[in-house]
Amino acid sequence: MKNVLVVSFGFLLLFTATGSLLNLQSSLNTEEGVGVASASVQFASIILSSMFVAPLVIKYLGCKWTIVAAMGCNVVYTVGNFYPGWETLLPTSIILGFGESPLWSATSTYLTINGRKQAEKDKKKNQDVINQYFGILFLLYQSSAVWGNLMSSIVFGQDSTSVNISESDLQFCGVGSCGNISEAPSNSTRPPERLVHTLMGCYVGVGVLAMLLVAVFLDNIDRDMTLEFRSNKEPFCSTFLATFKQLNDRRQVFLIPVTAYIGLELGFLNGEYTKEYVTCALGLHFVGYVMICFGATSSLFSYAFGRLSQYSGRVALFALATTTQFTCILGLLFWRPHPDQLPVFFVFPALWGLADAVWQTQTNALYGVLFHGQKEAAFANYRLWEAVGYVIAFACSRFLCVNTKLYILMGVLLLSVTLCFSVEYGEYISPTPSEDNTSDTKLEIKSTELNEDNDTECDKVL
Repeated sequence: MKNVLVVSFGFLLLFTATGSLLNLQSSLNTEEGVGVASASVQFASIILSSMFVAPLVIKYLGCKWTIVAAMGCNVVYTVGNFYPGWETLLPTSIILGFGESPLWSATSTYLTINGRKQAEKDKKKNQDVINQYFGILFLLYQSSAVWGNLMSSIVFGQDSTSVNISESDLQFCGVGSCGNISEAPSNSTRPPERLVHTLMGCYVGVGVLAMLLVAVFLDNIDRDMTLEFRSNKEPFCSTFLATFKQLNDRRQVFLIPVTAYIGLELGFLNGEYTKEYVTCALGLHFVGYVMICFGATSSLFSYAFGRLSQYSGRVALFALATTTQFTCILGLLFWRPHPDQLPVFFVFPALWGLADAVWQTQTNALYGVLFHGQKEAAFANYRLWEAVGYVIAFACSRFLCVNTKLYILMGVLLLSVTLCFSVEYGEYISPTPSEDNTSDTKLEIKSTELNEDNDTECDKVL
């Protein structure tokens, strides 16, 4: 539990900075679309990292030092936001992207190993303990949206510049926006540079603190496996292409849509909702407060669902998330945002956070249960397809109408949950054997072979 809390608080500190920066990119760095472009580049590099880098780095460095090194990539990205431009944001976004997949893959692998050890010790089901651990991780990780956005709202709230939004401007908000197609004026005024630099300085500080926390207090529980990997003469290509080999498993292929959907729905919230609904109707300074609502609900429900899943099962929670988010998408299609409807701006991210808590905790736990023998490659695939969803969301940001994006989101949601339920049904009919059972089977085989050899020797003596 100490290790779970250390890595979870490390994520809380780290994503207080980088998570909040992602929320602000589409509204803060609007010149020539550099903010949205840098987000697209970031997730494109995550795709490359997931395909080629993550399993290899984890096996050579081990989970702990992979997490520390990847956190350093996040700090470099934050430093690049001091003076945002094509020459600073794009290179640091690439660095962040290449560190992001190893960070999440190593963390998921670490929690899965840790959960299985604790389950064996407490004589509990592996999936129950793993679900609980992921619930704790996402409780603190999602709460970073509260503190990071609160920080940005307080700092930018010192800006005395007022934003006047006319009724004619409001007709281009929400589904009235068509990216570059519309002539909607931008209601996001960049705050003074001194305030931007103050915020970035705070973000760099908490990022460095996260690195120190993990480096000093996290146990290196997979040290022996890492040393064994280095000493073995396993072919380089075998490890390098492990992510692709994982796609030979049909269950992994069926989970691609739901994993990509997580990137799509978060990309829509971070890129479209913050810009086309909140900034357009209320102004940039409200983005932080609205996203605090998302972070708070997602954080609390992540922990609750991590505990509840052992009683309700994953399928019931997936059904809850599907119903909630489908209702939100329909609501966003018909709602015309207006400053007089202030509470509504907070209702949508709150419900979105509830659904996202299910997708994040239960999908990660499902990966840990199904692919315990290929943990690194499986979680690398998770980050790969999640990043694909993010890239599609941000790449389409400037070229599609908001209503088109919502219809796409709705279609992918229905496809995702259908395939996900089929995987769950297959797991119900034929459960994946646990690591312990696999080990027992191998011992029985070795024991049988040894007895056969002894019988042969006895026959020779007779």
